Amino acid sequence: MDFRGVVVDLDGTVYQGNTLIPGVSDAIERLREQGLSVLFLTNNPTQTRETYAERLTTMGVRVGPEELLSAGTVTARYLATNHATDQVFVIGSSGLCEQLKDNNVKLTDEPDAADVVVTSYDYSFGYEDLANGLWALDGAASFVATDPDIVYPNDDGRPMPGSGAITNAVAGVAGREPDVVLGKPAPETIEVVLETLEYQPEDYLVVGDKIDTDIAFGERAGMTTALVRSGLANGTGPETASPHRIT
Repeated sequence: MDFRGVVVDLDGTVYQGNTLIPGVSDAIERLREQGLSVLFLTNNPTQTRETYAERLTTMGVRVGPEELLSAGTVTARYLATNHATDQVFVIGSSGLCEQLKDNNVKLTDEPDAADVVVTSYDYSFGYEDLANGLWALDGAASFVATDPDIVYPNDDGRPMPGSGAITNAVAGVAGREPDVVLGKPAPETIEVVLETLEYQPEDYLVVGDKIDTDIAFGERAGMTTALVRSGLANGTGPETASPHRIT
């Protein structure tokens, strides 16, 4: 089948930690030479598009900010659309907060003032954050998670706790599940991606290392999927998510 574009995951597919996976840069350039459009789509919400572009360029992958979407992008849009006047309490990175501010999302540092609680990856997450999450959710009307990723691969491929782990911790202590989980494979993410793409979904190949997020996203969006074994792929995941190709 001939494709007109490729949607590529980052963590575990393009790089592990701060290490570029061998052959990726050349592969991306070959795709471009063949006239295929390339969109990088990550569930890591911690950095802006510009920061991701700089990071990839430093690694040797040519990319512009307009070719990048993240769970942070989707979360910022979701909050700006659905909670424009609400006070949002964030347990997450400074990079995520920057994206929210850029979209005029109203942030608060006071748990008791929260209308919406957002949970996400934060390397410095600790006991105080857990307590703040508990207090914020006691009065907040909405609980939003940036993405479902429990783990992500570090430089040597070992799993590290991700946004989903922090969300589960906060949900556990509060006795309350998120009202919405964004990122791949959420319908909100599919909507943003389809609005970004130049061609029809069936013209795209999705490449990723996780069945329950990357492959599930591709299938739900109506795209062909390819699972790579470079990251966290272990052959497990929802029965409804089966890659068309395994490489």
